[in-house]
Amino acid sequence: MVRHPADLDRKAVTAIIPAGNEAHQIADTIKSVLWADEVLVVVDAASVDDTAGAAASVDPKVTVLVHEYGYSAAQKNWAIPQASHPYVFLLDADERATPDVEREIGEALRGDSTCDAYWIPRRNLYFGRLMKHGGMQTDKVIRLFKRECRYQDRRVHAEIEGWTTVGFMRSALLHNTFRNWGHYLRKLDVYTTWGAEQDLKDGKRSGFLHVVLRPAGRFLKQYVFRLGFMDGIPGAISAYLGVYGVFLKYAKLWDLQRRSDRSRI
Repeated sequence: MVRHPADLDRKAVTAIIPAGNEAHQIADTIKSVLWADEVLVVVDAASVDDTAGAAASVDPKVTVLVHEYGYSAAQKNWAIPQASHPYVFLLDADERATPDVEREIGEALRGDSTCDAYWIPRRNLYFGRLMKHGGMQTDKVIRLFKRECRYQDRRVHAEIEGWTTVGFMRSALLHNTFRNWGHYLRKLDVYTTWGAEQDLKDGKRSGFLHVVLRPAGRFLKQYVFRLGFMDGIPGAISAYLGVYGVFLKYAKLWDLQRRSDRSRI
């Protein structure tokens, strides 16, 4: 690939996009990172909507890899070593890199003062509304990092580790957090199960106070104290789904520990 003259002094970057059943939006995701020196789309082997074909047709520089999906961190950790370049920019299929993100990455990776990893803010769109309250306005993720870094081996809430120096970017990714009800509720079910299993593995317990009071605490924190009500109906939906997610996780954890305790008798 011939790099743009303005990028000749920038350290080379591989963009990695994990995807599964994302044929409807993978083209837009890829187009937002075509400035990268290499683009790898890692498709879940169980995908049934020809995500791989849709990704391959976007641009000749796109390489499509198909790999069996276990959970997010495992898929990403498999993909990272496939990168050819010293820095990896990882983007989920429901995210977009804006021109400002592209520009700031270019600035960050010039010269000798680059960090091992970079936090990047996310602007979350929910039912088409940019969420400005409820905690979503402070969302940030490490998505630009050296190829040697890896995600924590956790099913949920895994972050990048292996870095010594970390930077902070001002420009934000766009994140469309809601596709449709069926997709969202299926994902919520899977992630709360994984969260409960991870908590059980970590030795955490759930009881009456967790199942009854933790959801109420989540609502007060997100909708009241963090002003989620100022985001209108999307803010209310987000808060109530957050409450439901907290309830499901602790109810599932309670059930898992009950079964585990019984098996020891």
